[in-house]
Amino acid sequence: MTTPPVALTRDRDFMKLWAAQAVSTFGARITREGLPMTAVLTLGASPATLGVLAALSYGPAFFVGLFGGGFVDRRHRRPILIATDLIRAGVLITVPIAAWLGWLSLWQVFAAAVLVGGASVLFDMADHAYLPALIGTERLVDGNSKLSATESVAELGGPAVAGLLFQWLTAPFAIAVNAVTYLVSALFLARIEQVEPDPEPVPPQHWVADLTQGFRVAWAEPRVRPLLVLTAAEQAVGGGFAALYLLFALRTLNLSPAMLGITVAFGGLGALIGAALAAPTARRLGAGPAILVMALASAASAMLIPLSPAAPVAGMAMLIVSQLLGDSTAVIYNVLAASLRQTVLPQETLGRAAGAFKAAGGGAMLIGALALGALGNLIGVRETLFIAAAGLAVGPLIALTSPALRRVKVIELDAG
Repeated sequence: MTTPPVALTRDRDFMKLWAAQAVSTFGARITREGLPMTAVLTLGASPATLGVLAALSYGPAFFVGLFGGGFVDRRHRRPILIATDLIRAGVLITVPIAAWLGWLSLWQVFAAAVLVGGASVLFDMADHAYLPALIGTERLVDGNSKLSATESVAELGGPAVAGLLFQWLTAPFAIAVNAVTYLVSALFLARIEQVEPDPEPVPPQHWVADLTQGFRVAWAEPRVRPLLVLTAAEQAVGGGFAALYLLFALRTLNLSPAMLGITVAFGGLGALIGAALAAPTARRLGAGPAILVMALASAASAMLIPLSPAAPVAGMAMLIVSQLLGDSTAVIYNVLAASLRQTVLPQETLGRAAGAFKAAGGGAMLIGALALGALGNLIGVRETLFIAAAGLAVGPLIALTSPALRRVKVIELDAG
């Protein structure tokens, strides 16, 4: 008889990883809203400028994805996690210092977005490859659900607290709180006791070969291939959509920073619900069908945003409905998609495969954010959001044509 795995809540090393991500993801919400809010409220950014900022925030996914996959696969992952936490803390603390000295400019906000974005992408790639080694593949859905629940709680409380901090301290100084959270995260990670297994020997090769192998591994697996296409299509409009969403809420709907923070917090509530429902949804619909249905539902919910009336209370109510629906379904899709990738792909290639996903999504997002920012200047923010919301449905519709993904029923039993 097979011994059942230890519950993750009794696994002390997983709990340290969970605590590290809880602290850092809570703080990351401050920077996610804080950098564009600093650009809008402190430095008077236009829609096109926010498009550039979004491209610089998410574009590093393309470049780090190109170079980082082989780097992650050839090294222990936990030191990478700690180092990227320290880098993010060091970069972010320069923003309030510059604001205090009266030196803060859009160029520094742009630079912070690039550096923090790049470090965050490398952290995510290493984390994706580290989790199976820490808890085993049989507990991945549970582990990813718990980590996603933490992000949901951060989404629930982080933006609301951030909105209050922005009004109390102003956005640049609120970012200092995020710098501290990354330091605390690094401390938790440093205290993990389990010795990480040595990585599988991977011959040194050019980064092009690493990236090619990452794409080849992901594309060769028919259950993962549609996820790669979906990611690229979704990110092509996702980054620009997020940047214009903030501008739309602040300037078109006239929400205050605190109202915007509360609105986004409802997305956290939806995400928390989604994290709890990921495994039951997979059991009820089958993992593959659940991924496809939830991705399409999340995309459809985005259409509610540009339909919001230009009045603070009514507009906020419509945004809240969109946040609840969109975040709950998106989390179910993301938890199951990540678990499927971590289970069916060879463990020694997870870093390079993650690099392929980051490069595909980051490259698409870089182009899309710039295009949507320029389009917002040309035809208006609300009109651009209508176009972007329609574009979010393209990826799920393409993925629906994949019979291999539709046939996946139970993730743990589909490992090759």
